[in-house]
Amino acid sequence: MKTAILLAWRNLIGAGTRTWLNVIVLSFSFLVIIWLKGILLGWDYQAKNDMSHWEIGGGQYWHEQYDPYDPFTLADSHAPIPEQCAGEIAGGEMTPLLLVQGTLYPQGRMQSVTIRGVDPAQQIFLLPTHQLDSAATALPAIIGHSMAQDMQLQEGDHLTLRWRDAAGTFDASEILIAGIFASNVPAIENGQLYLALERLWEMTDLEGEATLLTYRDEEAVRTDLAGWVHKPKEELTASVDRLIRTKSAGQSVFYLILLLLAMLAIFDTQILSIFRRQKEIGTYIALGYTRREVVGLFTLEGAMHALLAVLLSAVYGIPFLAWQARVGWTIPMDAGGFGMAMAQTLYPMYSVGLVLSTMLIVLVTTTLVSYWPSRKIAKMNPTEALRGRIQ
Repeated sequence: MKTAILLAWRNLIGAGTRTWLNVIVLSFSFLVIIWLKGILLGWDYQAKNDMSHWEIGGGQYWHEQYDPYDPFTLADSHAPIPEQCAGEIAGGEMTPLLLVQGTLYPQGRMQSVTIRGVDPAQQIFLLPTHQLDSAATALPAIIGHSMAQDMQLQEGDHLTLRWRDAAGTFDASEILIAGIFASNVPAIENGQLYLALERLWEMTDLEGEATLLTYRDEEAVRTDLAGWVHKPKEELTASVDRLIRTKSAGQSVFYLILLLLAMLAIFDTQILSIFRRQKEIGTYIALGYTRREVVGLFTLEGAMHALLAVLLSAVYGIPFLAWQARVGWTIPMDAGGFGMAMAQTLYPMYSVGLVLSTMLIVLVTTTLVSYWPSRKIAKMNPTEALRGRIQ
């Protein structure tokens, strides 16, 4: 085996430029696959992390009638906060949110919004809810950056808010935009208006009621609450997982094209090598090599392309991937319009499993492509091969 490896190495290096061209193409494919997969892994981690910090915490309880895709359910999707949650809420480990349908009137226009009542002292979300505790002549409110852009609002603006109370009676009040925050989670910005929870209780006559109960500790064992549906973090972030799987499937086509280009070059090299080295093949057989051993030698030469590609890609790939992980990849368009949790700059994540699995795929594929044309050697007549002719 050692002799075969040394012989394959000598033949590979002896091929000169042809070998290195194949290795460069294969190393480029190897690096691009790892980089793109790292982008998806980084996106998956960032999206879930942002959703946890801005929207879902460690998990939530939903009122049994609440449907985030049906605004008409908001009128009935609220209930008194369960007594079992009082301790966690008092300790800051859980925070209630009350959702009410409302209408804003900015600059003479009408805009439907979801009013979210939240405790100004909460510490679970990164929302600047402390700004809701400010003293002002109008009702303090905060909104997201994207909503402020769409409605052309700025901090300090006054506008009219209308809502319905528990009895279905319309009421209205002047609000003050006390703060504008920016996040990577469109669901908490688009069409969302934040008020202090106690003020919203007073406005709607829904004292002590909530629509959502968000907790911090995702590892804690949770009990069922009557009238509430438990939504663990894994369920709330399932849409991100589905999106990443869809993107991975789409990128697989690109991976396949890259591998096919590299494999085509190696396949052509093997065909040409067998054609030009007929006398060498005949000599091997005449010296006592079996056809199987000669086929193995040529297959080993092809597989060595993958090993050289891994070493070459490590030379220029490790600095590139480390730089990308540090500065990230900035999307050349506004990611906020995609309607999903997505940062403007994505920071790739690379795992040992990702690198090893990509190496294995490239190595196995290269070996198979090298073996395929090498099978022709088994059909050669040694006498004709020594003469330089294939039967």
